[in-house]
Amino acid sequence: MSNNNNCPQCGSEFTYPEQDYLVCSQCFYEWNPETEETEVNVTDKVLDANGNELIDGDTVILIKDLPVKGSPKPIKIGTKVKNIRLTSGDHNISCKVEGFGAMYLKSEFVKKV
Repeated sequence: MSNNNNCPQCGSEFTYPEQDYLVCSQCFYEWNPETEETEVNVTDKVLDANGNELIDGDTVILIKDLPVKGSPKPIKIGTKVKNIRLTSGDHNISCKVEGFGAMYLKSEFVKKV
């Protein structure tokens, strides 16, 4: 057995063997340490509407009016959003829109400045 029995899912050191697998007691992830390949954390590139790669801290402009739940008016086309943060999931941009507050946007509705 190797000394690196930390959970590949959550990184917990509290793992135990069960048959041919190791099980994490924190997140209950099961894996086979013999067939485990070294995984490289490859994050998918987030692209704007024009195909430009977005990174944390970029400034973007909305290319479409976006309705906001609970607000009587939409976020207008051409609104500039500064200092974005990329997240995982369907709405992959976390930002603060002036006049609306913190929200998540889809990258397909923005273009990089």
